[in-house]
Amino acid sequence: MAEFDNYLSPGRKGHLIGIGGVSMSSLAEVLAGMGLNITGSDMNEGTNVIGLRKKGIEIFIGHSAENITPDVEFVVRTAAVHDDNPEIAAARQLGIPVFERTQAWGAISKDYANALCICGTHGKTTTTSMCTHIMMAADKDPTVMIGGTLPLLKAGHRVGHGNTIIMEACEYYNSFLSFHPTVAVILNVEADHLDFFKDLDDVKHSFRAFAERVPADGYVVANLDDPNTMDVAADLGCHVITFGMTDAADVYAQNVEYLGANTHFDIMYKGKLFTDVTLHVPGAHNVKNALAATAACISLGVRPNAVKYGLAGFNGAGRRFEFKGKYNGADVYDDYAHHPGELKALLDTVEMLNYKRTVLVFQPHTYSRTAALFDDFVEQLKRPDVCFLAEIFAAREQNTIGISSADLARQVDGSIFCPTFEMMEDALRAIAHPGDIVLTVGAGDVYKIGERLVEDDR
Repeated sequence: MAEFDNYLSPGRKGHLIGIGGVSMSSLAEVLAGMGLNITGSDMNEGTNVIGLRKKGIEIFIGHSAENITPDVEFVVRTAAVHDDNPEIAAARQLGIPVFERTQAWGAISKDYANALCICGTHGKTTTTSMCTHIMMAADKDPTVMIGGTLPLLKAGHRVGHGNTIIMEACEYYNSFLSFHPTVAVILNVEADHLDFFKDLDDVKHSFRAFAERVPADGYVVANLDDPNTMDVAADLGCHVITFGMTDAADVYAQNVEYLGANTHFDIMYKGKLFTDVTLHVPGAHNVKNALAATAACISLGVRPNAVKYGLAGFNGAGRRFEFKGKYNGADVYDDYAHHPGELKALLDTVEMLNYKRTVLVFQPHTYSRTAALFDDFVEQLKRPDVCFLAEIFAAREQNTIGISSADLARQVDGSIFCPTFEMMEDALRAIAHPGDIVLTVGAGDVYKIGERLVEDDR
């Protein structure tokens, strides 16, 4: 099969299936900016589709073989688009090569002198966003691809003209093995996506393969506090720079002060003060994310003031402890946490904020993850004062396991299983009071509950 690199020249025509998605809409804009003729299709109208149309990209609503015209030279699809899709079938029939989205991004990353790729079980979107803030403050004019919305960009992507690309790199289905990082950040390595990976060792094997893609003159930025990450980073044939919360790391924090939702600390580099930072997102996990971003940017020669002011301007990414508004005097926040480790970090953070009660609305994400990490989920779900459980968000799966959020509720005393969002909203309206924090949490569509509550209060 041809390499995607062969199509990265002005005038070539490509078609993107699922063009309205976060990563695919970013890809479409980058390819169009390189002078390619891009069309696309999506099942729904949406903000991204409208934005791309304004940039002159032709987009079809609905998937049809007729969308694949003979002058199309390549097709790119998302992981959600399978071989039985009519546009894929048409492309195969016409002999048009079909590429995965990550293959396209990987080929694009080769064109940049600096390809900063951030991976890990947790924290990828936040750390990628922090790196973007720092590199923008340093006037590096980066191209960016983030798996969420960053207010600074008013999008999840940016088309720059500098020599740096910043990319969130996901391990699921080994997607990140299509990338060509010159700087690879490994935030943490835990058992996840066990519908694809066999076990933790299999996960570590993939992260190791990703780290080994870094050239000898490149850098791996590794979390010294995470033994799994350090196993992955052992004896690599490139530079390794560590970050962590102790002075054993190359980049570490000192004099950490948690001041409500803000955190002030000194960033140390090899025993010397690099800069001080006031971070406007709460929690120890965000201190570590900031250290990882700083270490990555140090490896790219960024000066201290860019780190200081870049991080000071960061107020969070979309769906990462995002304040949605108030309902009946309670603060309503939304967060993407869908793994027990992420849930723990979120609840640790909330406990520091001194609310009267924590009301958690949790929607598990995928049957396989819920089953594989069941006991870990139960441990965290026991922590909030009030716990509501929405039904599992299936995403890409069928429920062959026969598991339900009701199973979690039976193990968490006092928790309430609500099989519909309407039941959940009614229950929240009845109990939310001033002094509460209401958290809608999960990678599915649970955020809609909080948004409707806030809308009701206006």
